[in-house]
Order: sequence, then C-alpha cells, then structure tokens
Amino acid sequence: MSLNQIHNGLANACTIFSLIIFGHGLWAFFRNQGVSGSYLGVLIVGELLFAAQFAVGVALALQGAVAARAWIHYLYGVVLVISLPGLYAFLRGRDSRRETLVYALMGLFLAGISLRSITTGTQALSF
Repeated sequence: MSLNQIHNGLANACTIFSLIIFGHGLWAFFRNQGVSGSYLGVLIVGELLFAAQFAVGVALALQGAVAARAWIHYLYGVVLVISLPGLYAFLRGRDSRRETLVYALMGLFLAGISLRSITTGTQALSF
C-alpha cells in the first residue's frame, strides 16, 4: 500500500470521525451533559487521527508529491491539526454543557475542512 493510498484513506477517516465528534457532542448536548471523559477521549483520538494524516501528508510532500492546489491544501491540513487543541485552550478546559455544543460544532467545521482538503488535493484549478 502506497503512502498516497494511506493518505486518501486517512482523509476519508478524518471526515467520518469529524462527523462522529459532531454527532456525539450534539447527542450529549441534548441530553444536558457536559464534556465527559468519554467525549474527551473521542476528541483526543480524533486529534491523533488528524496528526497521523498530517504526518503522512508531510512525508508525501518530502517525497515530491504535490497536491493540485498545494498551498490551500496544506493550509487546510494545518487548520485540521490545530483546531481542537486551540479550542481546548480557548475554552480553558471547561466542561459544561455549553462547551459540549462548541466542540460538536467544531466537529462539523472539521468535517467541512476535511472535505475541502480532499477536493483541493485532488482537483486541479479550472477557469
């Protein structure tokens, strides 16, 4: 299995897992729950997945592979990796019901970023 295939598979996994972050957080919010240990675990596993995707992308770039819209694709990758830790720092680790909704919405945002990074990595710019 080539690095490109691994990168493509991880991209799909990032999109799906971001939707899991969204769904789990929304479910907890509507059940009047704060950020539980299990939800924090989901967020950490998601971040590890995003970091693995980023590492494989860097390895591909070092081998000379270039995405169709390279700089935008790389920007989306950086945003994907720094968003959850940045949000955690912004919320200062609070774990109320409100923060559960904020993390859920971040999951939806990250799903969109994942989809955009897939399209910028595979489709050439056309006018």
